[in-house]
Amino acid sequence: MRRSRSLRVRAVVAPLALGALVLVVWQEAVDRFDVKPYVLPAPRAIATALGDHVDAVWSGALTTAQNAAVGLLIGVVLALVCAGVAAAVSSVAGAAAPLVAAVSVMPVPALAPVLYTMFGTGAQTARVVVAALAAFVPVYVNALRGLRTVAPVHRDLMRAFSASRWQATRTVTLPGALPLVFAGLTIASSLSVISALVAEYFGGPVDGLGKAITSAVSSSQYALAWAYVVGAVVIGLVFFGAAAGLERLVARRSASSP
Repeated sequence: MRRSRSLRVRAVVAPLALGALVLVVWQEAVDRFDVKPYVLPAPRAIATALGDHVDAVWSGALTTAQNAAVGLLIGVVLALVCAGVAAAVSSVAGAAAPLVAAVSVMPVPALAPVLYTMFGTGAQTARVVVAALAAFVPVYVNALRGLRTVAPVHRDLMRAFSASRWQATRTVTLPGALPLVFAGLTIASSLSVISALVAEYFGGPVDGLGKAITSAVSSSQYALAWAYVVGAVVIGLVFFGAAAGLERLVARRSASSP
């Protein structure tokens, strides 16, 4: 118990200590070498800008996070449904493979201008679609692989017990696929935030962190632009932490269930 608690403390303290060291070195380097703000603002200046404009950062973060969350939900649900159908019908998987490969190599955020034309520049729909497409591929690929990864001995055992197809799926296939599904979800959680943020650069409503960053840079408020970047980083960490927490919760319930 004591060792486990010590490991948890280290897992928290070590990243915080490293982060503090990076900030100290960063501040010292900017002061010592007189780095210009347009090259790299000092952490102190970024913190000041963040404190002075916390309401604007919060408002932009909420917009970006909402678009990313809706897109992530749509992409994950669609990916799981498609993976389930593809795992059950091999011809569907073969037909979908070229499309999934095309989406995986497509610069999804670059579709934003086209989507703005389709859905209108005053709507958030294009940003949601971009986030959904970015989340779809990693979840689909990992879920399909997980659903197909069943040890032959487990399959033979279920047949020996005359288990139905649904019983075999519920007790063997789905639990075995969960680790890969959550691996895809972890990747998708970050991609959805990045894609929604980048999509804001290409037009649409004048809100969100992407628009705020470009506006701050165009007005030479470089520390403020980095303050908005800090807001984007916080959103990404929240999404990543939520995906990791959900994985742990499901793993605990699966371990405790008979």
